[in-house]
Amino acid sequence: MKKYDYLIVGSGLFGSIFAYEANKKGKKCLVIDKRAHVAGNIYTENIDGINVHKYGAHIFHTSNKEVWKYINQFAEFNRYTNSPVARYKDELYNMPFNMNTFNKLWGVFTPEEAKQKIEQEKQEANITEPKNLEEQAISLVGKTIYEKLVKGYTEKQWGKRATELPSFIIKRLPVRFIYDNNYFNDIYQGIPIGGYTKIIEKMLDGIEVKLNYDFFDHKEELEEIADKIIFTGPIDKYYHYQYGELEYRSLRFETEELEKESYQGNAVVNYTEYEIPYTRIIEHKHFEYGPSLGKIPEGQAVNKTIITKEYPDQWVQGKEPYYTMNDEKNTALYAKYKELADKDKKVIFGGRLGQYKYFDMDKVILEALNLVKKEL
Repeated sequence: MKKYDYLIVGSGLFGSIFAYEANKKGKKCLVIDKRAHVAGNIYTENIDGINVHKYGAHIFHTSNKEVWKYINQFAEFNRYTNSPVARYKDELYNMPFNMNTFNKLWGVFTPEEAKQKIEQEKQEANITEPKNLEEQAISLVGKTIYEKLVKGYTEKQWGKRATELPSFIIKRLPVRFIYDNNYFNDIYQGIPIGGYTKIIEKMLDGIEVKLNYDFFDHKEELEEIADKIIFTGPIDKYYHYQYGELEYRSLRFETEELEKESYQGNAVVNYTEYEIPYTRIIEHKHFEYGPSLGKIPEGQAVNKTIITKEYPDQWVQGKEPYYTMNDEKNTALYAKYKELADKDKKVIFGGRLGQYKYFDMDKVILEALNLVKKEL
């Protein structure tokens, strides 16, 4: 007799939604996580009343009404609007590229003037068949935007020069000919009041959870205790890297607490020049209060702030895999692992690492709910 209907490996959004829905249907679940906390990469830690995004900024956004309704069962969301600022040397620009950006770059005021300027630069470059990322970006937005706001940031992110990167990485660069600094086009957007961890804790309420418990340290025993496994870790590791390693980019974070009310006046500031080793600085308190968000959350220290510098990092085994490298080589390799998974009656793979695909949070919810429909 198996002890559980489902063993769920990983307590991030995908695994926790499946556990919550399975538990509602009377299924006995065990959730395990190798970390000392639940919530995976959306984990937020409360420090001096500030909810710190421990694994990089997570801003919830979606245009799917059902997904928005679903996640709002577990938390009330504030009205945070993602409006990052890009810093290039001693210049500040609004993101995404919009009329505020173009006015600062060229002194233009109307959409027509901005379009003419971009078109002029594209014609001067005269690139018809882009051979690499640099040529692709210039063929889309011209040289000025590319050199100040794309080149350095992208090279840091991928750990390679733009001329060495394939053109397909940038299929398009969003350009808006309106004065609007809202980064996302989605209808619904916000940050959960009280942080993301509380969402996952609500989902896992009443479900057995083991933390600091690595699946691979207990693999033989764990494979025997449940009818099925929902696995949200790396698919190649599950199959002992038998076809080789899938590649990722990793991140490294440096977090510090400062004795001041505000450090940069915005939640996210991107650093687009190559010479500065981090890609952005996150100031966590600005996710939770500002003119549109209302009063300072209860318990938040007024004269303290917490910032995190985010450094792209080469991935090797043992480091956290953040971004999948969905180039031709890795896509072909993943297809081999997926073929194994499709024949496997015991395990179901889900999430960013299990499906080897970068998902926004709303897409993770959709994937998890699709599995719920199919499996339960």
